[in-house]
Amino acid sequence: MRQDSRLSGVLHVLLHMAEHNGPVTSEVLARAMDTNPVVLRRVMAGLREQGFVQSEKGHGGGWMIACDLSAVTLRDVYDALGRPSLLAIGHRSDNPGCLVEQAVNAALGATFAEAEALLLQRFGDVTLAALSADFHARLAARPHPMKTETDHVACS
Repeated sequence: MRQDSRLSGVLHVLLHMAEHNGPVTSEVLARAMDTNPVVLRRVMAGLREQGFVQSEKGHGGGWMIACDLSAVTLRDVYDALGRPSLLAIGHRSDNPGCLVEQAVNAALGATFAEAEALLLQRFGDVTLAALSADFHARLAARPHPMKTETDHVACS
């Protein structure tokens, strides 16, 4: 089953952007997200609509953080991405005629709903500032200094 890694990729990109003092091009961010710049721009459009990032066109342009990292949660970013599916597991059939499968779907459906509610609640508890603080703690613990804009391979 294919996993949707957009949330993880976008969080990665946002933290890289937070480390830059100016705009970062789509090409640089796409490399960090391991995707095509066109895909990156499409994903970033939803974040721009929510006011989390802004973009500048032309020479020297690119993407910049446009929000207070302490005011934006993982849930906010997840919502801005269009609320992709959280669980890769699903029902075998959404409208089964079999009573056994109906019982299975009811049990799974309730459990999936509880799991998703708990996960979304936790997403709402974690801010981008908390992720940034964790990154900086890990960076400080490294024996050798690292520049996030040039040493990205080291953090992949």
